[in-house]
Amino acid sequence: QVHLVESGGGLVQPGGSLRLSCAYSGDISNLDYMGWHRQTPGEQRELVALVTSSGVITYVHSIEDRFTLSRDYAKNMLYLQMNSLKPEDTAVYYCHAREKTPIGYEYDYWGQGTQVTVTG
Repeated sequence: QVHLVESGGGLVQPGGSLRLSCAYSGDISNLDYMGWHRQTPGEQRELVALVTSSGVITYVHSIEDRFTLSRDYAKNMLYLQMNSLKPEDTAVYYCHAREKTPIGYEYDYWGQGTQVTVTG
């Protein structure tokens, strides 16, 4: 089991910044990758960015260069620095972890989500 707890969401004006944090704990020895997703009402949850166990980071195109994902292995923290926020970034942001066991089973874990609202 892996436990994820997000924090850092809030209300911000267009052009502003927020940093989301995700504290992870539990059995993290088999984490394959971690990342951030977001979801707006009536829409499917979509990937924002992820980092593999080897440290490769991938962003979706709509993020451009505005967001930065980072992981602090010593503190068991995952971050998403969001700059130049736009109203279309408004969503609930979820921390996600994919576990892959040595025998090939895969499990997905999600945090409770944190609301980000960009409005002027």
